[in-house]
Amino acid sequence: MNPLSPQGQTYLLYFNLLQCVTSLNVLAAAMNGLQCPTTQVCVAACPDSFTVVPVVMSQNKRPAEVLTQTWCVPSLNLSDTSLTVSEIVSRELCPPYTLASTPSFGRCFPNLSAASMDNFVLPDLTANASRQLVTSGAQQIMKALDAKDIGVKIFEDFASSWYWILIGLLIAMLLSFLFLLLLRLVAGVLVWVLILGVLVLGAYGIYHCWQEYSTLRAAGATITNVGFTTDFSVYSHVQETWLAALIVLAVVEGVLLLVLVFLRKRILIAIALIQEASRAVGHMISTLFHPLVTFLLLLICVAYWAMTALYLATSGSPLYRVTTSNSSLPGCSAISGNETCDPRTFNASHYRPCTAVSCSFYKYNVDGLYQRNLFNLQLYNVLGLLWAANFVLALGQCALAGAFASYYWARDKARDVPACAVGGSYLRALRYHTGSLAFGALILTIVQLIRIILEYLDHKLKGAQNPFTRCLLCCLKCCFWCLEKFIKFLNRNAYIMIAIYGKNFCTSAKNAFKLLMRNIVRVVVLDKVTDLLLLFGKLLVVGGVGVLSFFFFSGRIPIDDPRFRSPTLNYYWLPILTVVVGAYLIAQGFFSVYSMCVDTLFLCFLEDLERNDGSQERPYYMPASLMRILHKKNQQVEKKK
Repeated sequence: MNPLSPQGQTYLLYFNLLQCVTSLNVLAAAMNGLQCPTTQVCVAACPDSFTVVPVVMSQNKRPAEVLTQTWCVPSLNLSDTSLTVSEIVSRELCPPYTLASTPSFGRCFPNLSAASMDNFVLPDLTANASRQLVTSGAQQIMKALDAKDIGVKIFEDFASSWYWILIGLLIAMLLSFLFLLLLRLVAGVLVWVLILGVLVLGAYGIYHCWQEYSTLRAAGATITNVGFTTDFSVYSHVQETWLAALIVLAVVEGVLLLVLVFLRKRILIAIALIQEASRAVGHMISTLFHPLVTFLLLLICVAYWAMTALYLATSGSPLYRVTTSNSSLPGCSAISGNETCDPRTFNASHYRPCTAVSCSFYKYNVDGLYQRNLFNLQLYNVLGLLWAANFVLALGQCALAGAFASYYWARDKARDVPACAVGGSYLRALRYHTGSLAFGALILTIVQLIRIILEYLDHKLKGAQNPFTRCLLCCLKCCFWCLEKFIKFLNRNAYIMIAIYGKNFCTSAKNAFKLLMRNIVRVVVLDKVTDLLLLFGKLLVVGGVGVLSFFFFSGRIPIDDPRFRSPTLNYYWLPILTVVVGAYLIAQGFFSVYSMCVDTLFLCFLEDLERNDGSQERPYYMPASLMRILHKKNQQVEKKK
């Protein structure tokens, strides 16, 4: 509850909401801590009618006969004042109008429904002409405050299409799930089709560059005729540009062909691992719901950080200053805005002849030492947010790795894989590996915090930095960006080794790094093939759902039954954009689980290949498809006679 509000007055009433929506005042509100630059008072209940103060027609009226004490500032006494109605309104001691409002979040927000207009109240003062004039002005106010042009229309669109949006997101979920399951059948064909498509696209690029080069060479269009120019479109009409593009494409095409010839066996291994990952996901369907758990945990972390930051930012005492809304009025130019005031005892009559003066909130007052401590506390709060978020992600990766590792090392998949593999893996990670996960998350957090500090320094020094400083900051940001990517890669594989062997973070990171470096070519091939497949899957899911939603919500699909017809929308692109963004998030969640499965099975495969030899004492655990590719086999157990 506001400490300045009397007992029972828990709602904040804004005098002139028009001051909150103009462009200049929006900027002023942002500079003043998102405070609306108009007088605000605490009231026990929000207004339930639309009233307008007829200033022009109240020259001979006492303020108590026209104004309501409930809505005025507490320091003003309408029955004992020498101010006129015009002066009271111009100084924002009382609101010029009130709107039928609804309390929300401790504030009175206008209720712009048609029923609220029926409660329009206007004092019966003079002729009908004046009454019509004020009524017209009130209607203009309602028109200016009519949020239906934006907010209500958006709400109406969501209200009439929310179930169709859910259906679109459900279709995206089904497409993602079917794509992952079908990879076990079509992964090989799909990979070779994509590789062939890249080669064909490169070959067409070479052919097109050759055609353009031949045409321009015959026409004698060389770069010597153009010279140096800032209009880069001119260079597309000279033969040297197309010759350079031809050489680059030819080199890339040749490299791809050589890679395809010499690494075909490793591509087959990558395809077999992708197919096995699809079988593992199909065997443990519960892993696909893992992104929801991670999302909820991250939401809790962000909510706790936001509440802590808000409490820290408002921990000082509120500071109010004397301000004027129009410095051009007589006597208002002397008000500098540096004089403090108390809204409970503020008396505007002390600042005559200025008639547009008020006591407005400026900021929360803190001294120098507290300000430095507050900055440090906010910095610690950000550090805590990054650490908690990275820990949540690490916990999820370790839990998934443990579940998929139990699938790989199970001799009989139907019997040896635990029924609740993901839940059991979560419990093991929390019980035995919390310290390792927190340590890995801390390393990544420190690097991310350094990147944030570099961005802050770049923003602060942007106007005063010299070329050397710009170059240095750019190099530092690039280096720490690369370092963050490397640490994420190392942590991911370290968590997999932690889930497999249960060792500490440093030992697991060292073992994972050495294992990957001994098989660097396989790592690169598997990573690129997996990225290619998942990119194709995301394009398929998001593109398919986006195109379907566009044709449906734009009314381009003819449907006779009105129950299945697209609803009438104000902005048909709004549900389309919602479906597309939601489909991308759903596909990203599904495919992140699949990517973790591929990485886990790959490390298990490398460990299996190095530690086992196919003998009866050390048989391979890899699937039969991988053993056929590598020409490996397990020795048969001799049956006793």
